[in-house]
Amino acid sequence: MSQNKIVILGIGNILLSDEGIGVKVVKDLEKRLKSIENVELVDGGVGGFSLLPFIESAEKLLVIDAISGNSPPGTIYKFKNEEIPSQTIEKISLHEISFSDILTLAKLRGKYPKEIVIIGIEPESLEMGIELSELVKANYEKLIEEVLKQLEEWGIKP
Repeated sequence: MSQNKIVILGIGNILLSDEGIGVKVVKDLEKRLKSIENVELVDGGVGGFSLLPFIESAEKLLVIDAISGNSPPGTIYKFKNEEIPSQTIEKISLHEISFSDILTLAKLRGKYPKEIVIIGIEPESLEMGIELSELVKANYEKLIEEVLKQLEEWGIKP
């Protein structure tokens, strides 16, 4: 684990409309955060085990994804450490292994981030398509603002 390293992990399938929100946010943040040394932006896609080195190298991990929490589409969620509902971590499934399994493996290997924050948005559509739905698109900037606020809490100013 690197000293003060922050990993921003955007996950999701960009071919399933709102499911790809995490990847889209990470792509948008690249311009704003490219000159900050201790921040690594990761397009996690639907990566599975390939995400383990990024998680294990982070002191602080910020995960961005679509989260189905039975709220109206476009609702923004933010969970920190123990506040993270287990069903949220289980939902972030990455092919054959769940995100929960990856975090457990990192913990077992003694390389667990000191802080984990998950920021997500309730999807409206998970249908085939590369465009975001109208309600998610309407709340996209609010999602970016939440991510930037979290980074500010960690001392990062884009």
